[in-house]
Amino acid sequence: MSQFKDKLYQCSGLLSGLCIVIITLLLLAQIVGRLFGFIVPSAEDFAGYALAASTFLGLAYTFREGGHIRVTLLIQRFSSTPRKIQEGIILALSFALLCYLSYACGYMVYESYIYNEVSYGYIPIPLWIPQIPVAVGVIALTLAILDALVMLIRGKKPTYSEQEDALSLEEI
Repeated sequence: MSQFKDKLYQCSGLLSGLCIVIITLLLLAQIVGRLFGFIVPSAEDFAGYALAASTFLGLAYTFREGGHIRVTLLIQRFSSTPRKIQEGIILALSFALLCYLSYACGYMVYESYIYNEVSYGYIPIPLWIPQIPVAVGVIALTLAILDALVMLIRGKKPTYSEQEDALSLEEI
């Protein structure tokens, strides 16, 4: 099961990186197109969709790797037990918020599909298509938070805190 979770987070991060490459290629195509006198229709729309996908798909991978900004100045001053309690409360609240956000994003995709909503650009795109990566990214982050919460409850150190501890040891 641990291997599956690691692959899920890694795949999410790779897809996020792929979206950044797509944005770069779209911008490059626009620049070349201007030089040769043609336009790339709806390039801004596609770049925006890829930006949203990249942002949300990268959340779970970044969390797992300890890349999210954390206020460690205060957390480092706690002893072991209060720190675990504080981490547990934050992870539980985050999990509750992300469960709601996952539901809302999934429902947004469902509504866009049911009502056949399309974009207003040169190329009309069904909106549920670019909304799927956003919902998948939020769901992946929800699973990563749940995984960290379960590890903390079991008395193990969540993966993200291992990187954090290594960084704080390097600073000393």
